[in-house]
Amino acid sequence: MLVKLSSSALKQARWYEYAVRFVLGGCATVLAGVIGSHFGTSVGGLFLALPAIFCASATLIESHERHAKEKAGLSGRRRGQKAAALDAAGAALGSIGLAAFAAVFYATVGASVALGFIAALTVWASVSVTAWWLRRKLRIVSHNRRSAHSPSAKGSRFVKP
Repeated sequence: MLVKLSSSALKQARWYEYAVRFVLGGCATVLAGVIGSHFGTSVGGLFLALPAIFCASATLIESHERHAKEKAGLSGRRRGQKAAALDAAGAALGSIGLAAFAAVFYATVGASVALGFIAALTVWASVSVTAWWLRRKLRIVSHNRRSAHSPSAKGSRFVKP
């Protein structure tokens, strides 16, 4: 899957979907603030690492994909689940990059804030892209192994023995 920016996706969403995202994102941020004021900024910062709109976007992605398939007269339940799972995988990979950003910034901010930010941003981008690339390569390899060894594939005329 290629990553691309599409402004047409903004037109597909309804106004209340943006409201849901805004409210849930605000609630996640407020919850992180409450946790931070009660347990300290270190713990609160960990909760801010959760993308604030992830909760809303996962449900909205599932809903959009399901409705698109149902418009075509097909059951879109499975496609919606797969689309939401793909979004969750992307959020997890982004979180790995965010953790790397935090570690590098913490280690370098004492020398210079600007240098620390530039170094952390570079590490974040490198780790996130590398994690995405590894996931893609490992998924293809594991998918090929799984399909070649599955019981149903042995009797298939499309799989070479």
